[in-house]
Amino acid sequence: MNAKERATSWLVNSVDQQTQEEIKQLITEDGIALQEAFFQDLEFGTGGLRGVMGIGSTRINRYTIGAATQGLADYLKKQFPEGAKVAIAYDSRNQSDTLARAAADVLTGNGITVYLFRKLRPTPVLSFAVRQLGCQSGIVITASHNPPEYNGYKVYWEDGGQVVPPHDKGIIGCVRAVGSFDNVQFKGNDALLHFLEDDWDQHYINMAMPLIHSKAAIAAQANVPMVYTSIHGAGITMVPQLLEKMGFKNVHIVAEQAQPDGNFSTVKSPNPEEKEALSLAIQLAEKTNSEWVLGTDPDTDRVGLCVKDNQGKMALLNGNQTGALLAYYQLQMAGKVHPEGLPYFTARTIVTSTLIEEIASSFGVPCYSTLTGFKYIAAVIAEREGKEKFLCGGEESYGYLIGDDVRDKDAVISAAALSEIGAWALNNDTSLWGLLMKIYERYGLYHEELVSITLKGLDGMEKIKSMMDNFRNNAPQTLGGVKVVETRDYLKQIVVHADGRQSAIALPSSNVMQFVLADGSTVTARPSGTEPKIKFYFSMKEPFMGQEKYADQVKTLQEKMKVIEKEMIG
Repeated sequence: MNAKERATSWLVNSVDQQTQEEIKQLITEDGIALQEAFFQDLEFGTGGLRGVMGIGSTRINRYTIGAATQGLADYLKKQFPEGAKVAIAYDSRNQSDTLARAAADVLTGNGITVYLFRKLRPTPVLSFAVRQLGCQSGIVITASHNPPEYNGYKVYWEDGGQVVPPHDKGIIGCVRAVGSFDNVQFKGNDALLHFLEDDWDQHYINMAMPLIHSKAAIAAQANVPMVYTSIHGAGITMVPQLLEKMGFKNVHIVAEQAQPDGNFSTVKSPNPEEKEALSLAIQLAEKTNSEWVLGTDPDTDRVGLCVKDNQGKMALLNGNQTGALLAYYQLQMAGKVHPEGLPYFTARTIVTSTLIEEIASSFGVPCYSTLTGFKYIAAVIAEREGKEKFLCGGEESYGYLIGDDVRDKDAVISAAALSEIGAWALNNDTSLWGLLMKIYERYGLYHEELVSITLKGLDGMEKIKSMMDNFRNNAPQTLGGVKVVETRDYLKQIVVHADGRQSAIALPSSNVMQFVLADGSTVTARPSGTEPKIKFYFSMKEPFMGQEKYADQVKTLQEKMKVIEKEMIG
């Protein structure tokens, strides 16, 4: 089906008249605008949808969201013939509220009960609500930290985690089978629609408060100055509330970014992984002599942390460093066994620093590795329920979770936990930076960086495939002059050791190659599943030589990383 045929298929009764007129104009002009809007169908992937908003089959709009929701409804009716319930939340992006209501209408039109948050709320609050309300599924309308023109649609299952096999593929099959928009039940049934009000904030806070370990330290450091920015997102509805409830009395909010705004007017990108997005927060921190800065993305599942370094300047920690702080503190405070008697475990994704695994091991607590994506950590939590208790875990892309009442990345609880750690550190004559240095003293210095290479088009796809084939068939014996002791092929699910032995990888097949070096460094190559990119994750390690030599050591590791990058990429 070409673009004109695909556009013509939208000229049906269920598509509103104004949209039909705009489509007809595109067909008449038969130009690049038609091609861009209808050159393909927006693909419903394993996590849902994501794309630019606008008219057309390639974009996010009421109709592509409607068809996806009809497919989800059809799958739910097969899986739960006795009836299903779905919770829905949305973030601050343009059209998120109306798209959420459109999804709710399709579900209620199919006889499915819906609990819709009346106002924007963070993604982790949706995950929590799915579990608390006994829902069979959940939806969040968000495009995470993508640019303003994007929106998206994430689907959750009854455990509160994003859908994983076999349900992801089952839903995809039902979405593809929907066909014409005339098969979508756009007209809702208000009798099945229930709004979730502000009292849900208190339910969430009541769940979060028992996760605090150091109430005395917080009380002693109640007036410590800190800065928080929601970067125009949903975090403003929950993070300041939780910090206040914990007892922090000197939280400075970045006023210019406190108002939810789908245009994200004060930043280039609403991504707390990038220092530019936190520039206003850092300026406020300097004015108020704050100890740390917290910034959350639009749907509040990722948190960025800036801390005062040994020079008193604000340094943005990478996701691995922040994850190490969280893991070290939680393991130190919680012990090995949950009060219910179940042993604790932690989790990380395979592209996340092994420092977290090393920390957990030193406390006698297992750390399970999963494929990239927090939904796989949620799946491990579900699999081990009743046998072990999840303590904490995370991934290098700034997403963390503490406790198991939520089953997705939770920047609300993570922001609170990081503030608690900061108070505890100050109460013990150090700082968040000082605590990170102590972790390096104990476990060695780790330095991680991500290199992402964009290769567009069919030619780009072929180049990415060729690179992965070469890593797989001609695995390097050394990298940066250091021996490769393990080659991990996650597609073939095997590890080849330096002595030729092979062992199995007990994870689902995935197109990832990972090389472990004799010095403990790790290099991982992974094509993106959603963009024309190949990503290289570098985790360099060497013995720590002290805080005064930290900057020099990092520079040395960066130089080593560049050598390896040239060897691998050219």
